[in-house]
Amino acid sequence: MPTVRPLGLMMRHHIVYGNLWCRQQAQWPRRYKATSATVASKSSSKSSLPPHCLLPTKMLLRSLLVTTISSHRWLLTPALKFLSLIVHPRMSLLDVNKNTILHRVMKTTFYNHFCAGENGTEVRATIGNIKDMGFKGVILTYAREVVVDASKASTETAATDRKLEVSTIGSSNNADIEAWRQGVLETAGMVGKGDILALKLTGAGEPAMRALAANQPLPDQMSAALQEICAAAIKRQARIFIDAEQQSVQPAIDNIALDLMKQFNVDGKTVVYNTYQAYLKSTPATVLAHLKVADDHHFTLGIKLVRGAYIAAEPRDLINNTKSDTDNSYNSIAEGVIRRRYGEFGHRDKPFPSTELFLATHNKESALLASTLINEQITMGLPVTQVQYGQLLGMADGVSCRLLQLGDSDTGTRSSAAPEVFKCLSWGTLGDCLSYLYRRAVENRDAVGRTKEEYFQLRQEVLRRIKTSLS
Repeated sequence: MPTVRPLGLMMRHHIVYGNLWCRQQAQWPRRYKATSATVASKSSSKSSLPPHCLLPTKMLLRSLLVTTISSHRWLLTPALKFLSLIVHPRMSLLDVNKNTILHRVMKTTFYNHFCAGENGTEVRATIGNIKDMGFKGVILTYAREVVVDASKASTETAATDRKLEVSTIGSSNNADIEAWRQGVLETAGMVGKGDILALKLTGAGEPAMRALAANQPLPDQMSAALQEICAAAIKRQARIFIDAEQQSVQPAIDNIALDLMKQFNVDGKTVVYNTYQAYLKSTPATVLAHLKVADDHHFTLGIKLVRGAYIAAEPRDLINNTKSDTDNSYNSIAEGVIRRRYGEFGHRDKPFPSTELFLATHNKESALLASTLINEQITMGLPVTQVQYGQLLGMADGVSCRLLQLGDSDTGTRSSAAPEVFKCLSWGTLGDCLSYLYRRAVENRDAVGRTKEEYFQLRQEVLRRIKTSLS
């Protein structure tokens, strides 16, 4: 008499092993040597699989849950309202630090989807899992924030310039700066070779914010902390991203980033990257100006290119008129840097400065365009800038996994370069990460078209695995 297996067990068996088969196929070139003909055959098989086949089943199902909510406004609107209530709870029932049931639900769903962990052990486990999937590394940031209104700080600066000059010299032990220093150094201790440590300078609180808003030197305590942080990153063979912020403080952040690059991005090493926001009309000119600084002072310019994150808080006249303008700006800057022809640079009488480019984008077209441009340069035997890619943990997995597939398809060929892909992670206690989680939910609301596309792709992959289990 034949053995009858429960349908649930059969589905679980086939889904899990179907997923393992997909991952083994995707990792095949890393594990074995083969002839070029065999590589081409295997690559063709892998590239025909949907990108989300690289996701472990648990991550796939959690992603489907999150995108189901974020791609349907009738679900997302109450979810956002609920998140806003627990970010600033007015009763114990809504406090994740007091309500153990709420803490468990949030931790096992949204927190685990978007965040790396609450302590070093959890964070390192998450980083290990991500690298096992084929990612080159991670960008790690500490989620705890000291919230200071940059625009408010800038309007009050004129009345406090004299006070600032005194406090900048005398504030040798500010509690906010010390807390920021300790949190960042703890984060630095979790990254490894090739990983990236992300810094938000306004996270150091009021003294840092006032100095940045006035475009004056940072407090001595803050400057010393930055030197210590850079030394810690170098010791761990990691790099540093200086996050972009609102335009009321960005000129000072640019100057700090350039000064750090002059100090550390020398002798063929690139330690520090500045962030450039393509939605600003001024960004193409800013990139060109910074290329000139790098050329004059003989250091490598680290460029992290993003579309932008402060559109709701910036003066409208600073921002491109349409999303299409921002897309064109992003792609144009990326193309110029990749081809090493930007403005006056890249011609016989003006060689292109030493530059490295990191494309932080959830836009599939921009990521694939950059990969195509790189391969064109390689095919024609032309110089090309080193490029890496990154997306937030829990978002744009279709883009991330497609780039990983391209890397596997390109392995073994001389006319292409395997994309190096990173995931950006935030870590901290659930309470510390609530504001971060709320912003991710808002981003999904504002990009509902892209989120719907991700939702349909995830649903299709789940159905594919179920069909496999039944066949």
